[in-house]
Amino acid sequence: MSASPNKKILIVEDEPDVVDLLALQLRKAGGFSIATAQDGAEGLKKARAELPALIVLDLMLPRMSGLEVCKILKTDSSTHHIPIIMLTAKAEEVDRIVGLEFGADDYVTKPFSPREMLLRIKAILRRGQGERAEENMTRGSITIDSARHRVLVAGRPVVLTAVEFKLLSMLMQRPGRVQTRDRLLNEVWGYETAIDTRTVDTHVRRLREKLGKAASAIETVRGFGYRLRE
Repeated sequence: MSASPNKKILIVEDEPDVVDLLALQLRKAGGFSIATAQDGAEGLKKARAELPALIVLDLMLPRMSGLEVCKILKTDSSTHHIPIIMLTAKAEEVDRIVGLEFGADDYVTKPFSPREMLLRIKAILRRGQGERAEENMTRGSITIDSARHRVLVAGRPVVLTAVEFKLLSMLMQRPGRVQTRDRLLNEVWGYETAIDTRTVDTHVRRLREKLGKAASAIETVRGFGYRLRE
């Protein structure tokens, strides 16, 4: 299934071979337009000017690192909603986790399978399209206003990324029921098969930090996953 038209993908990568490989896969899939940048500063500029549907962002870039670009984009109200997939080398485990903590939606390790990358891109874009506005949900001191994409904790607004918002929504829709990591990967990230990633745990940690005093509402069920306390 190809993506809907006019889905612009910004590839910020300084290795021409990687750009060509990914661009070829996207063009073969159809439904995408492609923009590229060869360094972090240029990538940041294009992201702000063009507001792409998704950004593939290399970690190690000239002029400005991918981590810095990610941090800036995710703290800017005009770009914080744009999904980011980070490209990393195998030796950069710590930086991968830092990237997720800065707000990246996921990471892919080089060398990567172009087909897997395409599946991840489609899953993230499909996740955004598939969200439907529901009635407000309140659990304890946490309230979700889906129509306005707003979260309140004890009446005060909390700014969440799109992934954090979907993750919290899933937990709040099923209070007291354990949600396994595999199920969360499937329903929040759209991945149909289990992927070896610490994405879920890292996003839960960031979500708890943003919820502040309400963080204890999300309970870890050791060896299984997470649930929202009833």
